[in-house]
Amino acid sequence: MTPDLLTRLRKQLESEREAAREELREYGADPESQRVEKIPGVDENFADLAQATAERSEIYALIEQTRARLAEVDAALEKMDEGTYGICVDCGSEIAEARLEARPLSVRCVQCASQR
Repeated sequence: MTPDLLTRLRKQLESEREAAREELREYGADPESQRVEKIPGVDENFADLAQATAERSEIYALIEQTRARLAEVDAALEKMDEGTYGICVDCGSEIAEARLEARPLSVRCVQCASQR
């Protein structure tokens, strides 16, 4: 992988990391822990408690999805630091640069990904 590509992908991942952290803050979640403050926009005194519960459940699901995405980004950045970024976790081959450009969070080469 070229150093230029690695630099571009790192910037993209760092930007994605900050976006995910900001998204968690907007949901009332702490990006550094599992703590969630009062969820903004959900009125606990709302007459229709079922609606409030449904909204709260949706936001918790979004928080979990965002935390999972943040974990993937952090893992990719860690692999960059270790020098193992772009190596397929299944077969150990290099992941094609075009695949990494299209999806920087890829951990499998096209062949291994197609077998899953």
